This record gives sequence, structure tokens and C-alpha cells, in this order.
Amino acid sequence: MDEHVRVSDADRERITARLREHFAEGRLTPDELDERVSAALNAKTFGDLRPLMADLPEPVPAPPRPAPPPRLAGPPPWVAHRRGPRLMPLLLLVALVALVAPGGGWLVLGFFKLILLFWLVSCLVAAFAVGGYRRRMRRYWRSGPHQHGPR
Repeated sequence: MDEHVRVSDADRERITARLREHFAEGRLTPDELDERVSAALNAKTFGDLRPLMADLPEPVPAPPRPAPPPRLAGPPPWVAHRRGPRLMPLLLLVALVALVAPGGGWLVLGFFKLILLFWLVSCLVAAFAVGGYRRRMRRYWRSGPHQHGPR
């Protein structure tokens, strides 16, 4: 910068702020701070400001911070994704209404019987499927896997 270029108010404020930082770090006494701040506020050119900072060190640049990881759009991974309405609270509400309503206990009992029947049929189907799979595997190993060729 040319020594004869006039300084702005922002330049003066920047220099006085740096002088206060040096005072806070113990490099200047209160008297020196007062002298230099008043000289900085009265400075007309950069040539008037340079001697005020000549015997003080330049600020050390802070090391660059690592960039934060990019944020993913959408909800956090620990939030369950809901698809459609929640049925369990609705079913509990229906069961509660059925229990409170006169004669509703029989409706709840019938509902549980229906669930029990579905569970029993599912278990029987699974048992027959496993039995059929075991029979096929026994036949396969008795006849020898080499007869069936590569799969």
C-alpha cells in the first residue's frame, strides 16, 4: 500500500482493534495503548498508521478447520420410516371401545379366536412345508447327488 493513500474510518477502527488485542495479550502498557489509539484515530494516511504497528507482531493465522461432513438430506438414520398410517394404535382403540361397549367383550374374544386360528393354520402350513422339504432332501441324498448333475 502506498504511504500517501488516505485511510478510511474502517482502517482506523481495524488498527485500534488490533492495538486493543495486543494490550489484552500484554504487549502494550495502558499509556502506550492510549498514545497509539489516539494517533491511529488522528491518522490521515497509511504512512501515519505503519509506525503504530511496526514493533508489534502480525496476528498468527489460525490453522484451517477440517470441513464438517456433508449433511444428508432427509430424516436422521435412527428415525424409523413410516409408510402409511400406524395400525397398532387404531387396533388398540377398537379393542378398548369393544371392551367398554355393552356386549363388546364377546367381540374381543372373537377377534382373539380369529388370531389364534390364523396362527394355528400358519404353523400347520409351515410344518407340512418343512416335512415336504425334508422328504425331498432324503430322496435326493439316497439316490446320490451325482445322478442329478450340476445345478
